[in-house]
Amino acid sequence: MAKILAAEDERDIRELIAFTLRFAGHEVVTATNGEEAVALASQVEPDLILLDVRMPRMNGYDACRVIKADPKLKDIPVVFLSAKGQESEVQAGLQAGAEEYLLKPFAPDQLIERVRAILAKFGK
Repeated sequence: MAKILAAEDERDIRELIAFTLRFAGHEVVTATNGEEAVALASQVEPDLILLDVRMPRMNGYDACRVIKADPKLKDIPVVFLSAKGQESEVQAGLQAGAEEYLLKPFAPDQLIERVRAILAKFGK
């Protein structure tokens, strides 16, 4: 299936995301902070990037901006995962270049379905 980079600083959530997506047949690479996500994105060139908003060393918004500024990575869809669902947060995520903003907590089935839909939209 697809190669997905998932950046999440909370270990339990990161492991749940990775397990869920691997169960759905995807290859998953994980990062624990925004800086690591940017470095890994450049190395693995994933089909989709999932970014937590609140992470140490570089938040998701800044990581997304860096990724979208890289000509090699700019066309990779980015999805934010966050417990912060205020309209201003969602708008900030979309303005940073994200394709979508998923609110935590989400059901594993919901994550798989959104990932499938976004990958299909981008022809992956």
